[in-house]
Amino acid sequence: MRKNMKVEIWSDVVCPFCYIGKRRFEKALAGFSHKDQIEVIYRSFQLNPDIQTDNNKSVEQYLSESKGISLDKATEMTQYVTDQAALEGLGFQMKNAVVANTFRSHRILQLALSQGKQQAMKERLLKAYFIEEKNIDDIGVLTNLSNEVGLTNVEETIKTETFSEEVKRDILESKQLGIQGVPFFVFNRKYGISGAQDTKVFAEAINQSFMEWQEESLQAEGDI
Repeated sequence: MRKNMKVEIWSDVVCPFCYIGKRRFEKALAGFSHKDQIEVIYRSFQLNPDIQTDNNKSVEQYLSESKGISLDKATEMTQYVTDQAALEGLGFQMKNAVVANTFRSHRILQLALSQGKQQAMKERLLKAYFIEEKNIDDIGVLTNLSNEVGLTNVEETIKTETFSEEVKRDILESKQLGIQGVPFFVFNRKYGISGAQDTKVFAEAINQSFMEWQEESLQAEGDI
């Protein structure tokens, strides 16, 4: 039998529903009896690849300008996601979140994947952005966060274009799969779930896809 079933998650580091969806998915996975046979991989996706990092602009201002909505409406949006996050035990601090380009962060996540520490790095980056109000495009910040997780070759990765192609590959694949928004969860390359769905939805998807994966694996073994 193949060792693990893959769940691939396309998401961005500055996407609030990606963090909320991560928590809901994790709750579903924690209650699954065969979770040790599930491999979770985070794929790169940028909500706005052209965004310029700006320490002097609030998230509300950015949303107002980029979406063409009033500042009050933008504030309502950030408050809504803050309330939703609180239901999952996440204390979002959206008022002081730093508007940032995420390409460097995605390269670090690719580095972490290559070293078997992507889960920890993903969580650390999300917490840094949404809760600790850190600039996740800043070289010093990324270096410190990566060192906390225990990554190696961090400085070399950040100061070069290392893992840039891997990030671009994930983004291209998201387009090929028709992914237009994140988070987007792909189970065993068969089923896709868009958005921060209820934990029950994730639990059903994990169970169904795993059962089919097991059957396929047994059939493959029988054909050997």
